[in-house]
Amino acid sequence: MSRRTDLARLKMTRWTAARKGVLLMLAASFFFALMSAVSKRLSQDYSAVQQVFFRNIVGAVFIGISMAGRPVVQKGGKPLMLVWRGVVGTLALYLFFYAIGTIGLGQAVVYQYTYPVFLALLSWFLKNERLGRGEWLAIGLGISGILFIFRPEVSFGLRNQALGLGNALLTALAYFAVRELSAYYDPKVIVLSFMLSGIVLPAASMGIGACYPGLEAWDFLVGSFRMPVHFGDWAAFFALGFFALAGQVLMTRAFSF
Repeated sequence: MSRRTDLARLKMTRWTAARKGVLLMLAASFFFALMSAVSKRLSQDYSAVQQVFFRNIVGAVFIGISMAGRPVVQKGGKPLMLVWRGVVGTLALYLFFYAIGTIGLGQAVVYQYTYPVFLALLSWFLKNERLGRGEWLAIGLGISGILFIFRPEVSFGLRNQALGLGNALLTALAYFAVRELSAYYDPKVIVLSFMLSGIVLPAASMGIGACYPGLEAWDFLVGSFRMPVHFGDWAAFFALGFFALAGQVLMTRAFSF
């Protein structure tokens, strides 16, 4: 009898944790939607690289203040994976903001949220996680949906469509690393490492853009810096960073469940 009770409690604990994870993901998606809307407004005047740069500066300041007031407790021991998560996540942001400015907000976000399909496949391929029939059916439907919206013949072109879809794959790789890192690091440390990468890499990209202005073909990786003049632009950059931080913390926490 005791064993049955313990099994029932274990199932209930798992269900409660899964439900918390889902709710946190929904909340994170709301803040990421706000971030995407702000990015669409900024894309009219500022490059994707500069948006990534300001997005992470704002977030890093908030996270740094939070960690200074409340030191984290963690096991650590996976520094290379932290760096990997930061680099891949930053490249995914490059492609996401670039897609918002080229193929449009709606289609860029649709591509962005196909990442669970790739994440499930990565879990099966790299971690040997078993997938049931329902999960394989969902993956098949997801891939079919991607094929329906991937239309390179429209005015956006094959290149921009491929970059938009590439963002989903890189996002899946980043979140796969987050799930592994959550057993070793505090969520704040994971987010901060990503944001520091999101400051260093865009700074280097904008430096390359200033020295070599003829790299238009690589405009999704290389950009120029334009100092915001109007208060509305500064407010938009702050909102971009704040909404992104809220979404990132919530999503990182969700993957710990």
